[in-house]
Amino acid sequence: MSGKLYLCATPIGNLEDITFRVIRILKEVDLIAAEDTRNSIKLLNHFEIKTPMTSYHEFNKYDKAKQLVDKMLNGKNIALITDAGTPGISDPGEELVKQCYENGIEVTSLPGAVACITALTLSGLSTRRFCFEAFLPADKKEKALILESLKNETRTIICYEAPHRLLKTLEELYLNLGDRKITICRELTKKHETVFLSTFTQALDYYKENEPKGECVIVIEGKSFQELTNESRQKWCELSLKEHMEHYEEQGIEHKEAMKSVAKDRGISKREVYSALLNGR
Repeated sequence: MSGKLYLCATPIGNLEDITFRVIRILKEVDLIAAEDTRNSIKLLNHFEIKTPMTSYHEFNKYDKAKQLVDKMLNGKNIALITDAGTPGISDPGEELVKQCYENGIEVTSLPGAVACITALTLSGLSTRRFCFEAFLPADKKEKALILESLKNETRTIICYEAPHRLLKTLEELYLNLGDRKITICRELTKKHETVFLSTFTQALDYYKENEPKGECVIVIEGKSFQELTNESRQKWCELSLKEHMEHYEEQGIEHKEAMKSVAKDRGISKREVYSALLNGR
């Protein structure tokens, strides 16, 4: 009978944020796969967990996942832990999960701390709809594509960043998204936890004078639907009404339907469109 993979969430700072269930499973499994065994041994020692560990990280995730899958196929139960937070969120755990499912191995997740959700709830920004971008790509072309895709994002956006790259990332986000409300959370759940409610321009001014310290989560206000509507209308208003009508009629749309579309695009009534066209505007 195959073993099982347990995705075990570990504290993102405060050791009290681990669950009783995670501690029990870490003691019961045959092996713990850890992102950094040197870091994780401190956690295991604190809770007197003697289970053997092996490394599983970004640079060995494909081959090591195969080895771990073989162990589970032979009946071993394995727990996966990351340096901090929930495995599979912005870390190599997703590859192991994928290979487990491909080989018919059962996977279960033991919920707990995760930095992006902790920061979102602290941000003071909308929590109803959000998107998680983790760390922006290092590749310039890929990063440019991501930033372009975020320009009209209406959901709250969550990004991770290291302190030494924070200023540059804030500058890139500001240049692409414009000035918006943001909240920067650092050292979450730790003694020096800070939650900085700001805007891009205010944060840039602050961090040019104050060196960032600690891992950061940037929570960014999404663009409102009203802003999108106004921008769309502004684009159409750069055309004359006649040009706007021609845009639709050249697609074979009947005159009355074209007038409806023009009125909707500009946020005005069909009567206003008809009157303006009569007057040659």
